[in-house]
Amino acid sequence: MKMQQRGITFVGLLVVGILVALAVIVVAQIVPTYTEYLSVKKAVRLAAAETTVTNVRAAFDKQALIDQVSSIESRDLEITKVDGEVVVEFAYDREIHLAGPAYLVMKYSGSSSDK
Repeated sequence: MKMQQRGITFVGLLVVGILVALAVIVVAQIVPTYTEYLSVKKAVRLAAAETTVTNVRAAFDKQALIDQVSSIESRDLEITKVDGEVVVEFAYDREIHLAGPAYLVMKYSGSSSDK
């Protein structure tokens, strides 16, 4: 009686390894953009504590400088008052080059009223 072999072939192992490596490379490029998004959200929440548009923009600029935010500037913020409370909203895109003409576009948006 012949025993049937089990397992993965060397070529199969290479294919799986390449796919895992590509996934790790893409995730390694996404993580910094998400970390920056969290920094933007924090800066927006802190800036919303101010009372005037000028002070909100200045507070955001200070926090963005500390957290090294480069994707968005204070002039890109939408600042409104809702029920007497300052609400700061933002939206921006980050493009991650994958290969050749292929890009991964990350669309980030948020508001100081988000919990």
